[in-house]
Amino acid sequence: MFISPAYAQSAGDATSILQTMIPFILIFAIMWLLLIRPQQKKMKEHRAMVEALRRGDQVITAGGIIGKVSKVKEDGEIEVEIAEGVKVRIVRQTITTVMSKTEPAKDKE
Repeated sequence: MFISPAYAQSAGDATSILQTMIPFILIFAIMWLLLIRPQQKKMKEHRAMVEALRRGDQVITAGGIIGKVSKVKEDGEIEVEIAEGVKVRIVRQTITTVMSKTEPAKDKE
């Protein structure tokens, strides 16, 4: 009396499955365009900036320290002079900004 009769539904066809998946596909596409793609581009630019560091570049670290690159090491570290005679070793990936770049050494002809 209080229970309504249950009607059997069809097992579903390809169009109904596609119609239910379209919103999820659109949400993923929008998320990729607005969030994932710009972040990947930013990471690629940062990686290129860090790889291009040279001796003499003035940099800012993630901790807010401003210094001049005095030595670039191959093991992912750089040596930064933060005051006259004060040098610290810093992991390359912590460099956030290169304030001024030095000119590359020119070949003597």
